[in-house]
Amino acid sequence: MAKRKERVTNHEQLKLVNAALVYQLIDLDGPVSRVSIAQRSALAPASVTNITRQLLDHHLISEVAQQASTGGRPAISLTTQKSSFHFVSCRLGRDMIQCAAMDLSGQSLFEQQTDIEEHDKQGIVHTLFEQIQQIIDRFPQKRFIAIAVTMAGLVDPASGIIHYSPNHSISGLKLSEVLKDFSLPVYIGNDIRARALSEFYLGAAQQCDDFILVSIHNGVGAGIISDGQLLLGKHRPVGEIGHVQIDPFGKQCHCGSFGCLETVVSNPAIIEQTRELLERGHPSCLAAEPLTIESICHAATQGDAVATHIMEQAAKSLGQVLGMLVNVFNPEKILLSGEIAQSSPVLFPLLMQQIKRQTLPSFSGNLTLDRATFQHQDTIGGYALIKRALHESDLLRHIMQAQ
Repeated sequence: MAKRKERVTNHEQLKLVNAALVYQLIDLDGPVSRVSIAQRSALAPASVTNITRQLLDHHLISEVAQQASTGGRPAISLTTQKSSFHFVSCRLGRDMIQCAAMDLSGQSLFEQQTDIEEHDKQGIVHTLFEQIQQIIDRFPQKRFIAIAVTMAGLVDPASGIIHYSPNHSISGLKLSEVLKDFSLPVYIGNDIRARALSEFYLGAAQQCDDFILVSIHNGVGAGIISDGQLLLGKHRPVGEIGHVQIDPFGKQCHCGSFGCLETVVSNPAIIEQTRELLERGHPSCLAAEPLTIESICHAATQGDAVATHIMEQAAKSLGQVLGMLVNVFNPEKILLSGEIAQSSPVLFPLLMQQIKRQTLPSFSGNLTLDRATFQHQDTIGGYALIKRALHESDLLRHIMQAQ
């Protein structure tokens, strides 16, 4: 849903904010007519005409003819140009950096990845810079408008500063500053929050203004969309549900606390719990094969007693935290991302039972659980950062001023 919430301090900024509002309406709901844009934006028709003329001049939108249902001349509608603009999307993972050249439709032209040899600031910056340069050099005829980088940890999108990374020694690194030599806007974000936006724009949460994405891999986190907006604190992270304490006397988490949700339902935790049961001698089909999160999920869907017990325990702990989130945010749906989603036929009914035990019936009555669309496309988070930057006027201003 298009919203105009920016604080406007001068006439030029007002024009830019209005242009971003019009672009967002066309981008999310196009093809759409100028009349409809004026009605929905509360802008004067003359203002809409002027703004759309500027967007057309900068090739950000184009006109398309839509046949009128009552006959007569086709109505002229507007849609965004998605294939003319490109960006580099990078994900800083635990052991590797993945980079992709993408367009504004979310389509990837090319992807590559490289192992991370050095995990300090110098090593990360060198590897990241090298990968971005290779992507740009590969497409000399393409117009690149920005760079997006997503990663696990605590990141300040406004300043581009990394405050904490669970995988690398890069606290305090101002990533946007060290990448300025590319002369492109740089957008930094937490990978889970960015992927929640991706589900909103392109995935399982399209047309859903209130949902929560829960990601479970080596850690656990959440991205929360409320009233069509990504929930972010001012210079503070939001959605670190992996560090909600489940068991005060549980295993110690890397954060220093004990019994965090992450120590119970993350991939390494589930594998460790399963291994302990097998070592005690509990019969299971898993005893005869390599133990992975995928094999555990598959065994659970086949009715294996050990794997089913593990999923029941995971559902109990995860459901407790999700129940809290449902009572606080009242989402329409919860999306699950991660290998554990492969056990959805077993896990989802158990999760829903646990959620309903501790939530208001009016909150959980129509709640749905679903698998996230983007389970393996790690660079899709960068797409969401670029899309948001266009909708919030910052990147739109850069494009219009650069031409």
